Amino acid sequence: MNNPVVNANGITKSYGTLEVLKGVDLSVMPGEVVAIVGASGAGKSTLLHIAGTLDVPDKGEVSINGLSTKSMTAKQLAKFRNKHIGFIFQFHHLLPEFSAIENVCIPGWIAGTTKKQVEQKAANLLAMLGLANRADHKPAQLSGGEQQRVAVARSLINDPLIVFADEPSGNLDSQHARAMHELFFQLRKDLGQTFLIVTHNEELANMSDRKLVMKDGLMQAF
Repeated sequence: MNNPVVNANGITKSYGTLEVLKGVDLSVMPGEVVAIVGASGAGKSTLLHIAGTLDVPDKGEVSINGLSTKSMTAKQLAKFRNKHIGFIFQFHHLLPEFSAIENVCIPGWIAGTTKKQVEQKAANLLAMLGLANRADHKPAQLSGGEQQRVAVARSLINDPLIVFADEPSGNLDSQHARAMHELFFQLRKDLGQTFLIVTHNEELANMSDRKLVMKDGLMQAF
């Protein structure tokens, strides 16, 4: 039996007197597309950031591919994230001065992969996502949907164990949002990619293998 890609146990998090997560458990299996839904302020993004090692819990433990992240230093975590985790955010966070292909390449360059290898992989990913003819365009020359697909390609450049997506279609119109959702399932089919997605989009949540519901800092349903 496969082990979870991500396993989080007893996660709590407070900001001052505000208790955001009150003891949350979460596991995601290889190849799963899992959605987390719930009202704003329920703790969804906080849980995603902790599971993705961008933030640390007050209590509890996160393991990725069986490896506990608890004792890692900030430097070790940054290296681990770069190598094993992809991120997609609502606002794509592309660097405006770089072309689409350069934006996709950046995590690969940071990982120390050779320039030629990274550029070839980036070109292949952009082609897979229908952006081969947009590779040399700057973000300002791309539509919102194209910018988000560049961000998806960037999240995949280092062959991550899992991609964490925080409201990935929240900035897109309904047509582009649907295309983005279908893309995740295509990437699961083509690459075996695992996704954990925070979303307000019920259509995407209902397409997922599992829909997890958060309310008041607790997981309601599996």
